[in-house]
Amino acid sequence: MTALDSNTTWWRPERAVDAAAGGVDSSVAFGGLVAFTVILLLAPQSLVPALQTLRLALVAAGVAIVAHLADRTLRRRPIVGSRREVGIALALLIWATMTIPFSLWPGGSFTLLTDQYLKAVTFFWLIATLITTPHRLRTFGWALVICSIPLACVGIAHFRSGEFLSTGVPGLKRIAGYSGLSGNPNDLALTLNLIIPVAGALLVVSRSAFARIVALAALALDVAGVFVTFSRAGFLTLVAIVVLSLIFFVKRRAPMAVALVMAAALTAAALLPDGYTERLSTIADIDADATGSAQGRWTDYRVAARQFIANPIIGAGIGLDILALDRLRERATWRSVHNAYLEYAVDLGLPGVLLFIWLLVASFRVARQVELRAAREPSLRNLSIVAAGVQVALAGFAVGACFHPIAYQFYFFCVAGLAVALRNVYLAESRCIVSAC
Repeated sequence: MTALDSNTTWWRPERAVDAAAGGVDSSVAFGGLVAFTVILLLAPQSLVPALQTLRLALVAAGVAIVAHLADRTLRRRPIVGSRREVGIALALLIWATMTIPFSLWPGGSFTLLTDQYLKAVTFFWLIATLITTPHRLRTFGWALVICSIPLACVGIAHFRSGEFLSTGVPGLKRIAGYSGLSGNPNDLALTLNLIIPVAGALLVVSRSAFARIVALAALALDVAGVFVTFSRAGFLTLVAIVVLSLIFFVKRRAPMAVALVMAAALTAAALLPDGYTERLSTIADIDADATGSAQGRWTDYRVAARQFIANPIIGAGIGLDILALDRLRERATWRSVHNAYLEYAVDLGLPGVLLFIWLLVASFRVARQVELRAAREPSLRNLSIVAAGVQVALAGFAVGACFHPIAYQFYFFCVAGLAVALRNVYLAESRCIVSAC
Protein backbone atom coordinates (compact mmCIF):
# COMPACT_ATOMS: atom_id res chain seq x y z
CA MET A 1 0.00 0.00 0.00
CA THR A 2 1.16 3.57 -0.70
CA ALA A 3 0.24 5.19 2.57
CA LEU A 4 1.43 8.66 1.70
CA ASP A 5 0.69 10.60 -1.46
CA SER A 6 3.30 13.11 -2.53
CA ASN A 7 0.85 15.35 -4.39
CA THR A 8 -0.68 16.83 -1.24
CA THR A 9 1.50 19.09 0.87
CA TRP A 10 0.31 18.08 4.30
CA TRP A 11 0.49 14.40 3.40
CA ARG A 12 4.28 14.31 3.29
CA PRO A 13 6.12 11.50 5.11
CA GLU A 14 7.85 13.88 7.49
CA ARG A 15 4.46 15.09 8.66
CA ALA A 16 3.48 11.50 9.29
CA VAL A 17 6.53 10.98 11.46
CA ASP A 18 5.67 14.10 13.44
CA ALA A 19 2.08 12.97 13.96
CA ALA A 20 3.19 9.53 15.02
CA ALA A 21 5.53 11.02 17.56
CA GLY A 22 2.61 13.04 18.90
CA GLY A 23 1.02 9.81 20.06
CA VAL A 24 3.18 9.83 23.20
CA ASP A 25 1.78 13.12 24.51
CA SER A 26 0.95 13.18 28.19
CA SER A 27 -1.97 10.97 29.14
CA VAL A 28 -2.61 13.42 31.99
CA ALA A 29 -3.29 16.17 29.46
CA PHE A 30 -5.66 13.95 27.50
CA GLY A 31 -7.44 12.95 30.71
CA GLY A 32 -7.90 16.63 31.51
CA LEU A 33 -9.34 17.23 28.04
CA VAL A 34 -11.89 14.42 28.43
CA ALA A 35 -12.81 15.63 31.93
CA PHE A 36 -13.29 19.18 30.65
CA THR A 37 -15.51 17.93 27.81
CA VAL A 38 -17.69 15.93 30.20
CA ILE A 39 -18.02 18.90 32.56
CA LEU A 40 -18.78 21.21 29.63
CA LEU A 41 -21.63 18.98 28.44
CA LEU A 42 -23.10 17.79 31.73
CA ALA A 43 -22.53 20.97 33.78
CA PRO A 44 -22.53 19.19 37.16
CA GLN A 45 -22.11 22.53 38.94
CA SER A 46 -25.60 23.49 37.76
CA LEU A 47 -27.07 20.34 39.27
CA VAL A 48 -25.05 20.58 42.50
CA PRO A 49 -24.53 24.29 43.30
CA ALA A 50 -21.88 23.44 45.90
CA LEU A 51 -19.58 22.42 43.04
CA GLN A 52 -19.53 25.94 41.61
CA THR A 53 -16.84 27.05 44.04
CA LEU A 54 -14.57 24.22 42.87
CA ARG A 55 -14.44 25.60 39.27
CA LEU A 56 -14.28 22.06 37.91
CA ALA A 57 -14.10 23.06 34.25
CA LEU A 58 -11.29 25.52 34.92
CA VAL A 59 -9.34 22.91 36.90
CA ALA A 60 -9.75 20.25 34.20
CA ALA A 61 -8.78 22.65 31.42
CA GLY A 62 -5.84 23.92 33.45
CA VAL A 63 -4.55 20.40 34.02
CA ALA A 64 -4.83 19.62 30.29
CA ILE A 65 -3.07 22.81 29.22
CA VAL A 66 -0.26 22.72 31.78
CA ALA A 67 0.43 19.01 31.26
CA HIS A 68 0.39 19.41 27.49
CA LEU A 69 2.70 22.43 27.53
CA ALA A 70 5.08 20.69 29.91
CA ASP A 71 5.14 17.56 27.77
CA ARG A 72 5.74 19.53 24.57
CA THR A 73 8.50 21.58 26.20
CA LEU A 74 10.28 18.56 27.66
CA ARG A 75 10.15 16.73 24.35
CA ARG A 76 11.19 19.87 22.44
CA ARG A 77 8.21 19.78 20.11
CA PRO A 78 6.23 22.78 18.83
CA ILE A 79 3.53 23.95 21.24
CA VAL A 80 1.09 25.23 18.63
CA GLY A 81 1.94 22.65 15.96
CA SER A 82 2.18 23.04 12.21
CA ARG A 83 -1.38 22.14 11.31
CA ARG A 84 -2.99 24.55 8.86
CA GLU A 85 -6.33 24.50 10.68
CA VAL A 86 -4.70 25.48 13.97
CA GLY A 87 -3.03 28.36 12.14
CA ILE A 88 -6.35 29.55 10.74
CA ALA A 89 -7.98 29.40 14.16
CA LEU A 90 -5.07 31.35 15.63
CA ALA A 91 -5.33 33.96 12.85
CA LEU A 92 -9.04 34.33 13.59
CA LEU A 93 -8.31 34.81 17.29
CA ILE A 94 -5.61 37.38 16.53
CA TRP A 95 -7.92 39.31 14.20
CA ALA A 96 -10.65 39.35 16.85
CA THR A 97 -8.11 40.73 19.33
CA MET A 98 -6.87 43.38 16.90
CA THR A 99 -10.39 44.74 16.38
CA ILE A 100 -11.06 45.32 20.09
CA PRO A 101 -9.72 48.92 20.17
CA PHE A 102 -12.15 49.80 17.35
CA SER A 103 -15.11 47.99 18.93
CA LEU A 104 -18.36 49.73 19.85
CA TRP A 105 -17.63 48.63 23.42
CA PRO A 106 -14.00 47.53 23.89
CA GLY A 107 -14.63 46.28 27.41
CA GLY A 108 -17.49 44.05 26.31
CA SER A 109 -15.48 42.63 23.42
CA PHE A 110 -12.49 41.94 25.67
CA THR A 111 -14.72 40.14 28.17
CA LEU A 112 -16.28 37.89 25.51
CA LEU A 113 -12.87 37.19 23.98
CA THR A 114 -11.30 36.12 27.27
CA ASP A 115 -14.30 34.50 28.95
CA GLN A 116 -15.56 32.51 25.98
CA TYR A 117 -13.82 32.70 22.62
CA LEU A 118 -10.28 32.11 23.85
CA LYS A 119 -11.51 29.05 25.75
CA ALA A 120 -13.27 27.67 22.65
CA VAL A 121 -10.17 28.08 20.48
CA THR A 122 -8.02 26.51 23.20
CA PHE A 123 -10.46 23.59 23.31
CA PHE A 124 -9.99 23.18 19.55
CA TRP A 125 -6.20 23.27 19.91
CA LEU A 126 -6.21 20.63 22.66
CA ILE A 127 -8.41 18.26 20.64
CA ALA A 128 -6.36 18.84 17.50
CA THR A 129 -3.04 18.10 19.22
CA LEU A 130 -3.84 15.59 21.97
CA ILE A 131 -5.93 13.06 20.04
CA THR A 132 -3.23 11.20 18.16
CA THR A 133 -4.14 7.51 18.52
CA PRO A 134 -7.18 5.36 17.69
CA HIS A 135 -7.69 4.71 21.41
CA ARG A 136 -7.88 8.40 22.21
CA LEU A 137 -10.16 9.03 19.26
CA ARG A 138 -12.57 6.31 20.44
CA THR A 139 -12.39 7.48 24.04
CA PHE A 140 -13.24 11.06 23.14
CA GLY A 141 -16.02 9.95 20.78
CA TRP A 142 -17.56 7.73 23.46
CA ALA A 143 -17.34 10.58 25.97
CA LEU A 144 -19.45 12.73 23.64
CA VAL A 145 -21.96 9.96 22.95
CA ILE A 146 -22.40 8.87 26.57
CA CYS A 147 -22.80 12.49 27.72
CA SER A 148 -25.53 13.01 25.13
CA ILE A 149 -27.72 10.37 26.79
CA PRO A 150 -28.54 12.35 29.96
CA LEU A 151 -28.98 15.51 27.86
CA ALA A 152 -31.58 13.79 25.70
CA CYS A 153 -33.22 12.05 28.66
CA VAL A 154 -33.69 15.33 30.53
CA GLY A 155 -35.26 16.93 27.47
CA ILE A 156 -37.62 13.99 26.97
CA ALA A 157 -38.47 13.98 30.69
CA HIS A 158 -39.34 17.68 30.56
CA PHE A 159 -41.62 17.04 27.61
CA ARG A 160 -43.35 14.07 29.21
CA SER A 161 -43.86 15.88 32.51
CA GLY A 162 -45.18 19.02 30.85
CA GLU A 163 -42.29 21.21 32.03
CA PHE A 164 -42.52 23.84 29.32
CA LEU A 165 -41.28 27.38 28.89
CA SER A 166 -43.76 30.22 28.81
CA THR A 167 -44.10 31.11 25.12
CA GLY A 168 -47.21 33.28 25.32
CA VAL A 169 -48.70 31.33 22.40
CA PRO A 170 -51.51 28.83 23.09
CA GLY A 171 -50.58 25.31 22.03
CA LEU A 172 -46.86 25.99 21.51
CA LYS A 173 -44.79 23.72 23.75
CA ARG A 174 -41.11 24.49 24.23
CA ILE A 175 -39.28 22.44 26.81
CA ALA A 176 -36.69 23.82 29.17
CA GLY A 177 -33.17 22.90 28.11
CA TYR A 178 -30.67 20.86 30.08
CA SER A 179 -28.15 23.32 31.53
CA GLY A 180 -24.90 25.01 30.63
CA LEU A 181 -24.10 24.54 26.95
CA SER A 182 -27.59 23.10 26.35
CA GLY A 183 -29.47 25.58 28.47
CA ASN A 184 -32.22 26.35 25.97
CA PRO A 185 -34.08 23.99 23.61
CA ASN A 186 -32.40 25.25 20.45
CA ASP A 187 -28.93 24.73 21.92
CA LEU A 188 -29.96 21.30 23.19
CA ALA A 189 -31.11 20.33 19.69
CA LEU A 190 -27.83 21.51 18.16
CA THR A 191 -25.73 19.66 20.72
CA LEU A 192 -27.59 16.40 20.14
CA ASN A 193 -27.49 16.81 16.37
CA LEU A 194 -23.71 17.21 16.31
CA ILE A 195 -23.25 14.07 18.40
CA ILE A 196 -25.67 11.92 16.36
CA PRO A 197 -23.17 11.27 13.50
CA VAL A 198 -20.49 10.32 16.04
CA ALA A 199 -22.88 7.87 17.67
CA GLY A 200 -23.74 6.44 14.25
CA ALA A 201 -20.07 5.95 13.40
CA LEU A 202 -19.39 4.21 16.73
CA LEU A 203 -22.41 1.98 16.17
CA VAL A 204 -20.93 0.80 12.87
CA VAL A 205 -17.33 0.33 14.02
CA SER A 206 -17.95 -1.17 17.48
CA ARG A 207 -17.42 -4.89 17.83
CA SER A 208 -19.03 -5.67 21.18
CA ALA A 209 -22.78 -6.08 21.46
CA PHE A 210 -22.88 -3.87 24.56
CA ALA A 211 -21.13 -0.98 22.78
CA ARG A 212 -23.52 -1.24 19.86
CA ILE A 213 -26.51 -1.25 22.20
CA VAL A 214 -25.22 1.89 23.94
CA ALA A 215 -24.58 3.63 20.63
CA LEU A 216 -28.00 2.63 19.29
CA ALA A 217 -29.72 3.80 22.47
CA ALA A 218 -27.87 7.11 22.26
CA LEU A 219 -28.95 7.52 18.63
CA ALA A 220 -32.60 6.86 19.42
CA LEU A 221 -32.62 9.13 22.48
CA ASP A 222 -30.73 11.93 20.72
CA VAL A 223 -33.14 11.95 17.78
CA ALA A 224 -36.13 11.95 20.15
CA GLY A 225 -34.45 14.72 22.12
CA VAL A 226 -34.16 16.85 19.00
CA PHE A 227 -37.85 16.38 18.23
CA VAL A 228 -39.14 17.33 21.69
CA THR A 229 -37.25 20.63 21.57
CA PHE A 230 -39.59 21.75 18.76
CA SER A 231 -36.57 23.50 17.28
CA ARG A 232 -37.02 24.32 13.62
CA ALA A 233 -33.27 24.79 13.20
CA GLY A 234 -32.79 21.46 14.94
CA PHE A 235 -35.15 19.77 12.50
CA LEU A 236 -33.41 21.21 9.43
CA THR A 237 -30.01 20.18 10.81
CA LEU A 238 -31.30 16.68 11.53
CA VAL A 239 -32.67 16.37 7.99
CA ALA A 240 -29.28 17.38 6.59
CA ILE A 241 -27.59 14.76 8.78
CA VAL A 242 -29.99 12.02 7.68
CA VAL A 243 -29.63 12.89 3.98
CA LEU A 244 -25.83 12.98 4.15
CA SER A 245 -25.77 9.70 6.06
CA LEU A 246 -27.90 8.09 3.36
CA ILE A 247 -25.53 9.38 0.68
CA PHE A 248 -22.59 7.90 2.57
CA PHE A 249 -24.24 4.48 2.87
CA VAL A 250 -25.28 4.50 -0.79
CA LYS A 251 -21.69 5.28 -1.82
CA ARG A 252 -20.48 2.47 0.43
CA ARG A 253 -23.01 0.13 -1.19
CA ALA A 254 -24.63 -0.73 2.11
CA PRO A 255 -28.29 -1.37 1.22
CA MET A 256 -29.09 -2.76 4.66
CA ALA A 257 -27.88 0.42 6.34
CA VAL A 258 -29.87 2.54 3.86
CA ALA A 259 -32.98 0.52 4.60
CA LEU A 260 -32.47 0.89 8.37
CA VAL A 261 -32.01 4.66 8.13
CA MET A 262 -35.12 4.97 5.95
CA ALA A 263 -37.15 2.80 8.31
CA ALA A 264 -35.97 4.84 11.29
CA ALA A 265 -36.89 8.09 9.52
CA LEU A 266 -40.37 6.82 8.66
CA THR A 267 -40.89 5.58 12.20
CA ALA A 268 -39.79 8.91 13.64
CA ALA A 269 -42.15 10.75 11.28
CA ALA A 270 -45.03 8.63 12.51
CA LEU A 271 -44.21 9.35 16.16
CA LEU A 272 -43.85 13.13 15.95
CA PRO A 273 -45.35 14.93 18.97
CA ASP A 274 -48.59 16.85 18.62
CA GLY A 275 -48.15 20.30 17.11
CA TYR A 276 -44.76 19.51 15.63
CA THR A 277 -45.80 19.70 11.97
CA GLU A 278 -47.59 22.99 12.63
CA ARG A 279 -44.38 24.33 14.12
CA LEU A 280 -42.39 23.20 11.07
CA SER A 281 -44.86 24.80 8.67
CA THR A 282 -43.62 28.21 9.79
CA ILE A 283 -40.26 27.46 8.16
CA ALA A 284 -41.82 28.03 4.74
CA ASP A 285 -44.58 30.40 5.87
CA ILE A 286 -42.91 32.72 8.36
CA ASP A 287 -46.02 34.91 8.62
CA ALA A 288 -47.82 31.95 10.21
CA ASP A 289 -45.50 31.98 13.23
CA ALA A 290 -47.69 33.26 16.06
CA THR A 291 -44.64 33.88 18.27
CA GLY A 292 -43.15 36.42 15.87
CA SER A 293 -39.84 34.58 16.12
CA ALA A 294 -39.53 33.67 12.45
CA GLN A 295 -40.45 37.19 11.32
CA GLY A 296 -38.03 38.74 13.79
CA ARG A 297 -35.16 36.55 12.66
CA TRP A 298 -35.79 37.30 8.99
CA THR A 299 -35.79 41.01 9.78
CA ASP A 300 -32.56 40.60 11.74
CA TYR A 301 -30.89 38.92 8.75
CA ARG A 302 -31.60 41.97 6.63
CA VAL A 303 -30.52 44.40 9.33
CA ALA A 304 -27.28 42.44 9.83
CA ALA A 305 -26.58 42.55 6.09
CA ARG A 306 -27.05 46.34 6.14
CA GLN A 307 -24.69 46.68 9.09
CA PHE A 308 -22.07 44.53 7.38
CA ILE A 309 -22.26 46.54 4.16
CA ALA A 310 -21.90 49.77 6.16
CA ASN A 311 -18.83 48.50 8.06
CA PRO A 312 -17.32 45.64 6.06
CA ILE A 313 -13.72 45.53 7.35
CA ILE A 314 -13.35 46.04 11.10
CA GLY A 315 -16.93 45.30 12.16
CA ALA A 316 -18.64 46.24 15.40
CA GLY A 317 -16.29 44.22 17.59
CA ILE A 318 -16.44 40.63 18.75
CA GLY A 319 -19.73 39.84 20.47
CA LEU A 320 -21.30 43.23 19.79
CA ASP A 321 -23.72 42.47 16.98
CA ILE A 322 -26.54 43.11 19.47
CA LEU A 323 -25.47 46.72 19.99
CA ALA A 324 -24.78 47.29 16.30
CA LEU A 325 -28.13 45.89 15.18
CA ASP A 326 -30.13 47.71 17.85
CA ARG A 327 -28.85 50.97 16.35
CA LEU A 328 -30.58 50.03 13.09
CA ARG A 329 -33.68 48.29 14.42
CA GLU A 330 -36.95 50.19 14.81
CA ARG A 331 -36.85 49.24 18.49
CA ALA A 332 -34.16 47.70 20.63
CA THR A 333 -34.53 43.94 21.14
CA TRP A 334 -31.16 43.07 22.75
CA ARG A 335 -31.13 40.00 20.55
CA SER A 336 -28.18 38.59 18.64
CA VAL A 337 -28.70 37.69 15.00
CA HIS A 338 -29.53 33.97 14.73
CA ASN A 339 -26.87 33.22 12.14
CA ALA A 340 -23.24 32.48 13.01
CA TYR A 341 -21.96 33.66 9.61
CA LEU A 342 -23.68 37.03 10.01
CA GLU A 343 -22.40 37.25 13.57
CA TYR A 344 -18.84 37.02 12.30
CA ALA A 345 -19.59 39.44 9.45
CA VAL A 346 -21.14 42.06 11.71
CA ASP A 347 -18.63 41.65 14.56
CA LEU A 348 -15.36 41.02 12.74
CA GLY A 349 -16.05 42.20 9.20
CA LEU A 350 -15.06 40.44 5.99
CA PRO A 351 -11.71 39.12 7.31
CA GLY A 352 -13.47 37.49 10.26
CA VAL A 353 -16.22 35.75 8.34
CA LEU A 354 -13.79 34.59 5.62
CA LEU A 355 -11.40 33.12 8.20
CA PHE A 356 -14.29 31.32 9.89
CA ILE A 357 -15.57 29.87 6.61
CA TRP A 358 -12.01 28.92 5.66
CA LEU A 359 -11.62 27.04 8.94
CA LEU A 360 -14.96 25.29 8.44
CA VAL A 361 -14.11 24.25 4.87
CA ALA A 362 -10.54 23.24 5.77
CA SER A 363 -11.83 21.06 8.63
CA PHE A 364 -14.35 19.39 6.33
CA ARG A 365 -11.72 18.78 3.66
CA VAL A 366 -9.28 17.15 6.06
CA ALA A 367 -12.01 14.79 7.30
CA ARG A 368 -12.89 14.02 3.69
CA GLN A 369 -9.27 13.31 2.78
CA VAL A 370 -8.88 10.99 5.75
CA GLU A 371 -12.04 9.13 4.77
CA LEU A 372 -10.88 8.60 1.19
CA ARG A 373 -7.33 7.59 2.04
CA ALA A 374 -8.25 5.36 4.97
CA ALA A 375 -10.82 3.57 2.80
CA ARG A 376 -7.97 2.28 0.61
CA GLU A 377 -6.49 0.28 3.48
CA PRO A 378 -8.69 -2.49 4.96
CA SER A 379 -7.07 -2.14 8.38
CA LEU A 380 -8.13 1.52 8.50
CA ARG A 381 -11.77 0.93 7.54
CA ASN A 382 -13.03 2.01 10.96
CA LEU A 383 -11.10 5.27 10.77
CA SER A 384 -12.68 5.94 7.39
CA ILE A 385 -16.16 5.49 8.87
CA VAL A 386 -15.43 7.79 11.80
CA ALA A 387 -14.09 10.38 9.35
CA ALA A 388 -17.37 10.17 7.44
CA GLY A 389 -19.25 10.74 10.69
CA VAL A 390 -17.19 13.84 11.44
CA GLN A 391 -17.89 15.14 7.94
CA VAL A 392 -21.61 14.71 8.50
CA ALA A 393 -21.35 16.51 11.84
CA LEU A 394 -19.46 19.42 10.24
CA ALA A 395 -22.01 19.65 7.43
CA GLY A 396 -24.77 19.56 10.03
CA PHE A 397 -23.10 22.42 11.85
CA ALA A 398 -22.81 24.37 8.59
CA VAL A 399 -26.59 24.10 8.24
CA GLY A 400 -27.35 24.76 11.90
CA ALA A 401 -25.06 27.81 11.94
CA CYS A 402 -27.51 29.52 9.57
CA PHE A 403 -30.07 29.60 12.38
CA HIS A 404 -28.12 29.77 15.66
CA PRO A 405 -26.19 32.64 17.32
CA ILE A 406 -23.26 30.35 18.13
CA ALA A 407 -20.27 32.03 16.49
CA TYR A 408 -18.06 31.92 19.57
CA GLN A 409 -19.37 28.83 21.32
CA PHE A 410 -17.69 25.42 21.74
CA TYR A 411 -19.91 23.49 19.28
CA PHE A 412 -17.97 24.07 16.08
CA PHE A 413 -14.54 23.96 17.66
CA CYS A 414 -15.22 20.53 19.12
CA VAL A 415 -16.13 18.95 15.79
CA ALA A 416 -13.45 20.85 13.85
CA GLY A 417 -10.87 19.68 16.37
CA LEU A 418 -11.97 16.09 15.74
CA ALA A 419 -11.37 16.59 12.02
CA VAL A 420 -7.75 17.60 12.65
CA ALA A 421 -7.39 14.75 15.14
CA LEU A 422 -8.45 12.30 12.43
CA ARG A 423 -5.47 13.34 10.36
CA ASN A 424 -3.16 12.83 13.34
CA VAL A 425 -4.47 9.30 13.81
CA TYR A 426 -4.33 8.47 10.11
CA LEU A 427 -0.75 9.65 9.69
CA ALA A 428 0.39 7.73 12.77
CA GLU A 429 -1.42 4.57 11.67
CA SER A 430 -0.17 4.89 8.09
CA ARG A 431 3.41 5.10 9.28
CA CYS A 432 2.80 2.05 11.42
CA ILE A 433 1.50 0.12 8.42
CA VAL A 434 4.43 1.15 6.22
CA SER A 435 6.84 0.09 8.98
CA ALA A 436 4.92 -3.18 9.42
CA CYS A 437 4.61 -2.51 13.16
